[in-house]
Amino acid sequence: MINHYLLCMLLSVSVASVSQILLKKSTFQKYDSVIREYLNPWVIGGYGMLVLSMLISIYAYSGMDYKNGPVIESLGNVFVPVLSWLIFKEKLSIRKVAGILCIMMGIVVFYS
Repeated sequence: MINHYLLCMLLSVSVASVSQILLKKSTFQKYDSVIREYLNPWVIGGYGMLVLSMLISIYAYSGMDYKNGPVIESLGNVFVPVLSWLIFKEKLSIRKVAGILCIMMGIVVFYS
């Protein structure tokens, strides 16, 4: 059975992945000043979500084995390309798909 600390860590990785997408979205816009480049809703939201992700991770680590953290956090390397493919229509090359499959197989081997 999966405990809620592992689910919190999965939530943390998901929040961090979405924050990276928000930060990437901000790079596609042109800003009229350097201050607006860093003080806009996309950047503030992205960094706010990174802080939230960090707080969730700290809570999750308080109740789970430390060896599980890096394994679950590697899912961020799966979520970000998939979200980029869905939102930005980026291509998933064969190498990216192979990397995602290797990460997923590693997680399955670790937990089996």
